[in-house]
Amino acid sequence: MSFLDIVNLQKSFGSAYAVKNFNLSVVRGEFVSFLGPSGCGKTTTLRMIAGFEHPTAGLIRIDGKDVTNLRPNQRKIGMVFQSYALFPNMTVAENVAFGLKVARKPAEEVKARVAEMLKLIGLPHLGDRYPYQLSGGQQQRVALARAIAPKPQILLLDEPLSALDAKIRISLREEIRAVQRELGITTIYVTHDQEEALSMSDRIVVMNEGQVEQIGNPFEIYNRPSTRFVASFVGTLNILRAKVVDGASGRVAVDGQEIILPHGLPVSGAGEATLALRPEAITLNAHDASGSRLDGTIDEVSFLGSVIRIRVRLQNNIVTLDTFNNVGHRPPERGQPATISFAREDVLVLDEPQAA
Repeated sequence: MSFLDIVNLQKSFGSAYAVKNFNLSVVRGEFVSFLGPSGCGKTTTLRMIAGFEHPTAGLIRIDGKDVTNLRPNQRKIGMVFQSYALFPNMTVAENVAFGLKVARKPAEEVKARVAEMLKLIGLPHLGDRYPYQLSGGQQQRVALARAIAPKPQILLLDEPLSALDAKIRISLREEIRAVQRELGITTIYVTHDQEEALSMSDRIVVMNEGQVEQIGNPFEIYNRPSTRFVASFVGTLNILRAKVVDGASGRVAVDGQEIILPHGLPVSGAGEATLALRPEAITLNAHDASGSRLDGTIDEVSFLGSVIRIRVRLQNNIVTLDTFNNVGHRPPERGQPATISFAREDVLVLDEPQAA
């Protein structure tokens, strides 16, 4: 049974829609990420759930109760912002206690809950410090503790890690997920970082231009994108133009070299199709008899430490793939011939073939 229901939610500014026909059901304890580029409507949707923005149309229901027209403080929602938004004149402990004091909780209960929260975020010894005395990662932990201290029904996080450096982001996203699982709190997480969404989420809502492109778990979003936008936005993708040789049998030619797709195409004769391949699905100079192969020339080799990124030019199409660095094998050199191999099942057809 769903805990959070969002039905036909819309937000318009004049004739322009920031969010249009947004529908989502979230079960209790689920971690759902809103993923998309800047301006796609994900933060506006989050703010409508929180009550900071009023929808033009639609319904928001939490635990069976319609909260669409309730004020933010009536929704029992915790919010973590990108900018931390800690009170600079309050200590860490006072910041965490703020929501509890507003709710007029007894002093002993507040003290115990603050101690519990500081222990949960790994900062039990910093309660008497002020925000300016903390690192960015520590401040964001305090903001998280403040949001969850009053035991909200739903936790909302609006790009909470974007202001931090890469290493801290990785460690803190793991901590956020661990805290969320421990508390079992229903969480909506807004991000434009696909790696964050893929690594943290039970489900991902991919948004574009105010609308939902696809909803699914990370495996589905990455491996089975339902639209061209999702395929190109999530992960790295090689786009190939191919000519249809025999649509019924899935035979196409990429720069004159024939391969077979995992399924037939809805055209029987000539036409063109747009194909996609993930870099990790491609093998260099190794051939599986049951798969497909394309011959080309090494166009560029980039050494990235543990990974070597190789670009192979077929003719008009260019394919990028990654291989692990192996000290026993020198990477290929520019200009030498190369063969790329991949399984038929790894080829995505992005566009319906168009007649020539």
